[in-house]
Amino acid sequence: MTHVRPPAERSPRPLPCEGTPARAAPDPAGSGRGAAGLAASIRDDFPILRASFDGTPLVYLDNAATTQKPRAVLEAIVDHYSTANGNIGRGFYTLSHVATDRYEEARASVQRALGAEHPDEVVFTGGTTGAINLLADTFGRRLVGAGDEVAVCGMEHNSNLLPWRRLCEEAGARLVVVPVNDRGRVGLADFTAALGPRTRLAAVAHVSNVLGTVNPVREMISTAHRAGVPVVVDGAQAVPHRPVDVRELGADFYCFSAHKVYGPTGVGVLYGRRDLLAELPPYQVGGGTVKGVAHDRPVSYVPVPARLEAGTPDVAGAVGLAAALRYVGDLGWDAVQEHDAALVQYAVGTLREIPRVRVVGSPEETPSGIVSLVVEGIHPYDVGGHLDRHGVAVRSGVHCASTFLDDLGLLGTVRLSFGVYNTTAELDLVAEALRTVRPGVWTHEHPNTRFL
Repeated sequence: MTHVRPPAERSPRPLPCEGTPARAAPDPAGSGRGAAGLAASIRDDFPILRASFDGTPLVYLDNAATTQKPRAVLEAIVDHYSTANGNIGRGFYTLSHVATDRYEEARASVQRALGAEHPDEVVFTGGTTGAINLLADTFGRRLVGAGDEVAVCGMEHNSNLLPWRRLCEEAGARLVVVPVNDRGRVGLADFTAALGPRTRLAAVAHVSNVLGTVNPVREMISTAHRAGVPVVVDGAQAVPHRPVDVRELGADFYCFSAHKVYGPTGVGVLYGRRDLLAELPPYQVGGGTVKGVAHDRPVSYVPVPARLEAGTPDVAGAVGLAAALRYVGDLGWDAVQEHDAALVQYAVGTLREIPRVRVVGSPEETPSGIVSLVVEGIHPYDVGGHLDRHGVAVRSGVHCASTFLDDLGLLGTVRLSFGVYNTTAELDLVAEALRTVRPGVWTHEHPNTRFL
């Protein structure tokens, strides 16, 4: 299979076709009871859902890539910049103290949301990618040496694969990939077998960003701990869809991004057990990381989390994340998970009735807001472009997990991923559009090309 970006003039997003019929906005009530109540009551909270393109109302089904933002989050960010914008931890004046208090209140909000024991077990980062790179370059470098092993699962997003691969390459260690079965799942027995005497660390996704598969992370962590192996969990796709209690999981480290859970882009979280974080050296050095600097004395660094948050952090982003977590918490996890289950089950049932459409995996077994599909004989980009011309935004391709797609024997998939505002009526529009999809330029001219 070719993995080369096509010429620039070949846009991966087809332009709207002339004559594409306009349609009315979908009925927020949908046609399924479980998905109707929640979405109908909150869609007005999300201003962007009123958008239309070329007269076609937006159906946004790419929430695993990023979620849309409720007015409560937008207002929290504007309020911070309007009333409390100052640099934190440095100024001896009231505005700086107010900004610092808001930043630390946001940290405490994340602590409560994750069930962490202490606020200082929460480190703000640029996102999940930043958090995992931080761990690979600090914790990993101290732990992994020549001849050692790092275990990862075969379904990992590149953000939880490439940092560990690079670490192994530079340290002379071996990256051990736990296989996935033909249903896209990692067996606990296979994970256990991958942990050998030289395994120094394991990294696992809580929920797959490709299929929505939920890994048994509590059991995996327990198994790893019995072998003396610490575990890093990529929780980017879990936190928006299920309650996470890091102590109940026994997690050593847990990472997620704000923008996946209705918060702003550019901010994320690294949770780490206090004793493990205390051992980490600075990832970056600069303002806010030191007690003082003199030319003739060794540098003395401050404790975590400040030691791992060099420079001016995204204070407004942290405030927005706290607002997003409050928003989801106010909806109630029972309602969120009932909504997820209703949409996933409705999507799977509907899609399996469409000729040539195949649902990949078994997303209905543990619904997590993701359903991936292929249309036999048609390139995923042609399918995604066809849906776009009907106003439906989905992700088509390899989802930053090409090694997983290779193991599944697929060029790519079309991924439908749901948020709290999506409805079964929107899924009916997807089904209607899929019945008319035909092979296009990607199928005819670039049948084996993929790059997203």
